[in-house]
This record gives sequence, C-alpha cells and structure tokens, in this order.
Amino acid sequence: MERAFFQALKALTELRDRRLYRSTHKTFEEYCRVRPWRWRSHRFGYSRRQSYLLMDAAVVFDNLLEKCDPLDQVLPTNERQVRPMTKLEPQSQQEVWLRAVELAGGKVQTGRIVKDVVQKIMECTRLPNTYQLGEVYQIFAPDNPELRGKGGCWCEVKVICSRSNR
Repeated sequence: MERAFFQALKALTELRDRRLYRSTHKTFEEYCRVRPWRWRSHRFGYSRRQSYLLMDAAVVFDNLLEKCDPLDQVLPTNERQVRPMTKLEPQSQQEVWLRAVELAGGKVQTGRIVKDVVQKIMECTRLPNTYQLGEVYQIFAPDNPELRGKGGCWCEVKVICSRSNR
C-alpha cells in the first residue's frame, strides 16, 4: 500500500516535469491545489510546497528501495519518515535509514528518530574552526550583512565562538 503512494508521487513528478498539467490547469501549483487526490479514502489538495516535499520524498524512497532489499529490510511507510533525509546524498540517506531502523529495534520508526540521526550525521560532518587567536586574516563575507563594506580588510582574531554560540 505504501509503495503505491510513493509510485503516485513519482507520477506527480513526471506530470510536473513533462508539464502534463497544462491540458487542464495553467500552473502546477493550481493543479496540485485543485486536483482531488484519493489516498486511504481521504480527498485533499496539496499546496505547491507540500507537493514538492512529497516529490522529494519519492526520490529518497526510490534510493532506499534501490539499495535495500524489501524482503529483508524495513522501508519507509510515509513521507514524514524520509523528509529529513531529502537534503542528504544518496549514500548518506541509506546510512541514516539503516541506523534509524536499528535504533527503532528493527521496526518502522517515526520521522523524529530519522531527524535525530540526520542531525547527528550533520554535526559530525561540520568543518572545524581553523581560526587561531592572534592570527591575521582578510575578511571575505559576501553573505554577512554585519561585514558589509569591510570585504578585503584585514583583521586580527580576538574571540573564537563555538558554532552553537554564533
């Protein structure tokens, strides 16, 4: 049953990519909002944002299905379980899923467990702070409004903050 839902999401992706919605609706957003979807006897329309979240989840599900044996391993049963993994690389998605299943005792887990595993992986892959007190650096911060107009200036490191204090 769950696979049918993810297959429907793949079809939605193809519908968007090939612009098949244009025969009945002006935009993909309008199509998603107006189109009555039937799933488990519920009728509802999706917002554009929700549609894209669901399509991203279908990509993750396909990736997991490709690498995991459905007979031996637990697969996701809903979009909320895979949503935290959508920003990860395919290999990391598989690692996160297997770890989350392990933490859940080999059962289908909640999206919260997956989100916690993703956060732990993201923390482990952060770049270390390479700045040292007293060293001199040239400022390059194009996306930092506090340093606007100071790009190219030289500065001395006086304080080092941890990532959680930034």
